[in-house]
Amino acid sequence: MQFNLERDPRTHTIISYAPGQVVVTIPWAAPGIIPAHPGAAPEDNPTPLLLDRDGGLRGRIRHETLTRSVIIMPEHIVKDWPPQGCDDLTPEHFDTVIAMQPEVVLFGSGSRLWWPPSTLIAAFARHHIGFEVMDTAAACRTYNILVYEERNVAAALLMI
Repeated sequence: MQFNLERDPRTHTIISYAPGQVVVTIPWAAPGIIPAHPGAAPEDNPTPLLLDRDGGLRGRIRHETLTRSVIIMPEHIVKDWPPQGCDDLTPEHFDTVIAMQPEVVLFGSGSRLWWPPSTLIAAFARHHIGFEVMDTAAACRTYNILVYEERNVAAALLMI
């Protein structure tokens, strides 16, 4: 499924998801700060431009296709998060998410809803972090909504 939401060039958002992949936006710095190649002018940068409603340049984004489990937050991303399936999860995997100090975590359990044992998720309650379980597709959709609302959300996603 592909999304068509207005994107903030400063945040990671999920553009689309499908079995075995999640496509995310990777924020660029202000136009011209990261050139396409050394010596390139800002207008030579092939990264898509984001324009505001008046046509002014807001920033640049690029897209990246991720094929392994991932943790996505508006300003942070952990590519290749080690658990590749529900059976791989340990409390240490969730410690990585807790250390990022989100307000709420959306755990995408893959193609089916799978609720982790309480021993794996107890630390979220101790740190006063909300924890929601859903399949990965639902977690992707919900993440974008919460980012749009400027919430401090983390999506910990196992691939579909």
